[in-house]
Amino acid sequence: MIENPAKIDKNQKPSIESYPFWLKENLNIMLDESIESHYESVTRDVKEQLKCSRFWENIVTKLKESEEEYQRKTDGYELFKDLTEPEIKTKPYKSLIEKTFRKNILNNSNWPKAPKEGWVLPENWLSNINDVVRTTFVVKYLDGVEFLMNKLILNCESCGLVCEKSWEARDEGYYALHMNIRQDYLIREMDWNKKPKNISFEIQITTQLQEVIRRLLHEYYEEKRTENVTDEKWQWNYRSDEFSTNYLGHILHYVEGMIMDIREKEKGRFK
Repeated sequence: MIENPAKIDKNQKPSIESYPFWLKENLNIMLDESIESHYESVTRDVKEQLKCSRFWENIVTKLKESEEEYQRKTDGYELFKDLTEPEIKTKPYKSLIEKTFRKNILNNSNWPKAPKEGWVLPENWLSNINDVVRTTFVVKYLDGVEFLMNKLILNCESCGLVCEKSWEARDEGYYALHMNIRQDYLIREMDWNKKPKNISFEIQITTQLQEVIRRLLHEYYEEKRTENVTDEKWQWNYRSDEFSTNYLGHILHYVEGMIMDIREKEKGRFK
């Protein structure tokens, strides 16, 4: 009989593989099919309510207007690759569990006690995880990120919603703007009674070049994010996968900045 790794040392951080055992043993949380089914049902409901909301309808109807305004401002440069309505996605259950693992275990500076904000568990994870429902806008140029952000902020204000924004610039070469818009959704609790719950909708705004590299490296990033942190710095290990992939993200960001610099100089020359 193989010993449950979560029982070896209560103070030792579990791996992602032993995390479900650790939850059961230490917090009496069983990640069974009913938990997964409830989560998937609720996030589908939130997605449908969001698509019918005034906030989202305003976004969709003003895409062309934003495109035309940006082109006037930049002498004909395009804001979007196309005007297709972005897809609203729900976070897969597996990714949700991995994110709670990072919050509860890997990034928990208070270990072995609960994180300062408390354990992230089925009873509260819909309110504590910002991207259970999310979408991504891809703009063609770096200045389009801030331009679109300002449009979305105005939309939030017109709908009486508060949004938080975060300019992401990570060591791993990830660059994007994250906006979190919270509002109440009518959802089913575990007892299936409907109640309002305040849930965040995450909007990511990134550039076309960054989106290409993100798609290429998505699985790699996801795998690395659940590994226990080591003292080794990838920046000094030029043979590592991290060295080449992470710096590629930084290089692309630099190139985008140079494109903007050239564009603005050309505009000044022909005024």
